[in-house]
Amino acid sequence: MQLDGLVQREGGRKLISSIPACWQGPLVRLGIVWAAIFALTFCEWQAMVSQWWNISTYNHILFVPLIVGWLIYSRRDELARITPQAWFPGLLMLGAALFVWLVGSLAGVNTVSQLGAVLALQTSIAALLGLRVTVATLFPLLYLIFLVPFGDELVPALQMITAEMVITLTQWSGVPAVIDGVFIDTPAGLFEVAEACSGVKFLIAMIALGTLICYCCFNSWKRRIVFMVSAIGLSIAANSIRAWGTIFIAQSQGIEFAEGFDHIFYGWIFFALIVGGLLATSWRWFDRDPDDLGIDLPGAPQSNWFRQLSVGAMSGNRAAVFAGLLLAIFAFWHTAGSRVEAAVPDQISLPEQVADWKLVDYSPSVAWQPRASGADHRLLGRYRNNSGQHVDVFLALYSAQEDGREASAYGEGALDPGSDWRWLAPGTARTDAIADYLFVYGKHKRLAETSYRTGNLLTGSAARLKLANMFDRLTLRARPTMMLIVSAEERENREAAQSISDFRRSVGDQGEWMDRIARLR
Repeated sequence: MQLDGLVQREGGRKLISSIPACWQGPLVRLGIVWAAIFALTFCEWQAMVSQWWNISTYNHILFVPLIVGWLIYSRRDELARITPQAWFPGLLMLGAALFVWLVGSLAGVNTVSQLGAVLALQTSIAALLGLRVTVATLFPLLYLIFLVPFGDELVPALQMITAEMVITLTQWSGVPAVIDGVFIDTPAGLFEVAEACSGVKFLIAMIALGTLICYCCFNSWKRRIVFMVSAIGLSIAANSIRAWGTIFIAQSQGIEFAEGFDHIFYGWIFFALIVGGLLATSWRWFDRDPDDLGIDLPGAPQSNWFRQLSVGAMSGNRAAVFAGLLLAIFAFWHTAGSRVEAAVPDQISLPEQVADWKLVDYSPSVAWQPRASGADHRLLGRYRNNSGQHVDVFLALYSAQEDGREASAYGEGALDPGSDWRWLAPGTARTDAIADYLFVYGKHKRLAETSYRTGNLLTGSAARLKLANMFDRLTLRARPTMMLIVSAEERENREAAQSISDFRRSVGDQGEWMDRIARLR
């Protein structure tokens, strides 16, 4: 055991001695600041690692730290000749990054808070190691952005694009088919272009890989742009062809056989074939040797812009102290903002009558219950008027918006991911509501219009709601948030959109109506 300990200490000394003396102090300070950043943004890193490991869409991110490490290691000799120098503007950049994290965390926007956590690591390098090191490692530092899981926001658009391409290919191949939103009806059965079929998994991975290839294999920006556009287009087209192939095979071999073949073929093997084909086609235009990867912008120190930006050098110890103060300030601000919570009534209820609409027993053709995790109050009722029109009204009241109780979070609202209902297509958008058509059991269709309310804001935009909630948290102002979903079933001779429109007209000022239900007026 003593011999093992001696070997380990000797190995540690050799490792330290291999690091140039001018780098040892700055790296120690950077390590301390990074540890503090990880501690402050621990929840974001915990969530990101969980997504990388457990969600197949983000499995490729596990390779990003290895890629960045390789890119930095490949330029180790050039970096050893640079003397790190703390840089005051880098501290300003660190403060901006922490503000991004704070905004995202308080508003409950995971992508923004996670982006802020990654930006804090990047900008701390500029603050503690200086502009020269930042410029020399510019691409590896920028590539760290791919640590942030993103892409869920693209799923609905990709579903619609894929569905349109699939129906075109299906009809071209001689198979009679009818499309309704993301559902395609064929003689073999009804097919859904579900979220898993949107192709977002491979599109996001292709963007990350394509960016790396553009940097390592091309010098020409024109070739880089052409390659990236081709990579994205090929990813979307290949996914649509795969989905069409499943439908086409099912016509002769049956749905079970087609689904089995799809599950075997559709995976990283499919992605590898796409990438292999793309690289084989692009190989002849590669104009940069991947082994010839030196520091980025080697001529930067001689340029005027670099000399102008270099103003602001400071001692490393002072920079580390200022970085610690920034982290402490944002930690306090985050704690104070997280505790902001509005007072809400102990009990609320839907009004018995709205003009000529009366509250009746809630009896949908197929069970439908919106999702509002963490809401303080949830109301669901059905209104009927003298003309026989029906609308279903759901209202959720929140005393605060945070992780686990966000009105506009993914999976919240009209479509509960755990139910049998499926998203069909977007409805006609309004300034004060977002509309979605839902579908279940291949025949029941429902239109749901969702509005959000906080303060005097009434909107159908999740982004506008989050901005308003974020501003309230930043200014330590407590205001409740509401989500209203007005929905109707499509019935023979009864259009859901018309029923909802007539009900809204009877309500009058929708914002004031919601406030009265929540007893805020």
